[in-house]
Amino acid sequence: MLKTLPLSLAITLLLTACATRLQEAPVQQAMLDDALPDTTQVRAEWAAPADDTGQVDDGWLATFNDDELDTLVAEALDKQNPNMRLLAAQVDRAEASARLAGAALKPTVSLGADLSGTKGPATLEQNVGAAGVGISWEADVWGRVQAGVTAAEENLRATTADFEFARQSLAANVAKSWYLATELSLQTALAEDVVKILSKMVTLVETREKVGQVSMQDVYLVRADLASAENALQQAIGGQQQARRALEILLGRYPAGEIQSATELVPVPPPIPAGLPSDLLERRPDLIASDRRVAAAFNLTEEARLAKLPRFQLNAGIGVSSALSQTIGNLSLGLFAPLYTGGALEAQLDIATADQEAAVAAYGATVLKALEEVEGALTNEVLLQNQETFLASAAENNREAYDIAKVQYDVGQIDLLSMLQMQTRWIGSRVSLLRVKNERLAERINLHLALGGSFDPH
Repeated sequence: MLKTLPLSLAITLLLTACATRLQEAPVQQAMLDDALPDTTQVRAEWAAPADDTGQVDDGWLATFNDDELDTLVAEALDKQNPNMRLLAAQVDRAEASARLAGAALKPTVSLGADLSGTKGPATLEQNVGAAGVGISWEADVWGRVQAGVTAAEENLRATTADFEFARQSLAANVAKSWYLATELSLQTALAEDVVKILSKMVTLVETREKVGQVSMQDVYLVRADLASAENALQQAIGGQQQARRALEILLGRYPAGEIQSATELVPVPPPIPAGLPSDLLERRPDLIASDRRVAAAFNLTEEARLAKLPRFQLNAGIGVSSALSQTIGNLSLGLFAPLYTGGALEAQLDIATADQEAAVAAYGATVLKALEEVEGALTNEVLLQNQETFLASAAENNREAYDIAKVQYDVGQIDLLSMLQMQTRWIGSRVSLLRVKNERLAERINLHLALGGSFDPH
């Protein structure tokens, strides 16, 4: 119901409307306490081994000293990349939504004009023109409109943080895909070497069988191993092409599998500072985004709560008319008080409250997931380093044993099956060593991403 109130009464209402005011969103610690169970506390230090708890460094991409990777990441982050265009559009939309919400706090000014005429006898014929400017503004007495504006601004902050985390994730995925493609390329080259070795072995064994030095059983064995090696080569080629296509998609290229990988894996950079668990909440973009969504949901709940209170609308206008030959103005204050809405306002408040509970729960889950990612990456750093040491030793010893086995087979001290078993052990240890080297690189990248360290230089 819209009523015109005396100006004195309007001023009185504006000055005395302080019984219910907009509440401020809870601070981060209060959000965290609400999001996590009472028995769950963020530890002061990491449970996994982390010798250096200094400040997390940015610019991690440069620590790999890989110029080709730097170029690929820059290409992936180009504004023409479909992935980046999608992310940027989401930020633009959130920014426009914040501006749209903020417009509700400002007056609306409109211009109107009218021209009419009457035809007939000269005494009746006339042309009348009128023009005017109208101003309308809602006095945000309770802070309802401001709550909506703040929610939109918090959503913009969350979307911007999501954009930054997506950039970091894209850079990390490009790096991991680049090194995976390199590993599979090296595995393909290794598989090709095995096929060449066994092809020569088949020729040698077939020649020996003809002169009676070995049996046909040896010929069948080495032929079977050659067929298995050729099958492994095809699998390696397929994996290599798949990894290259995946990398090309990240770069925004046509997935032709034509991108060339490196000839060697770079060494894992030295250990990095891991900071403290509490630092993660302030640094990691996805945690910041989740935190801001809780604040946005809180303000939307406040907006729904305050929607039950009266609204005050100030209207002013000024116009001129050719018929009256004078200026006309008016000023009014309207009051809208919802008396009965069939439960709509209560339902909207319940929906907003449920959304706020969901945002808090999502924040708690995101925090725990982030902590788990860091703890896991720190643990894997040590485990994979130890595995590489063990596998390097195994590969070296298997190579020495294989060299001895070849000599023993040539002089007839062992049969072909024993020599091929030694060869299989040596090849298997080389493949495992290559794989763990790439896993160490991938895990280091995962750790950088989990810690929230930016790949951009200082």
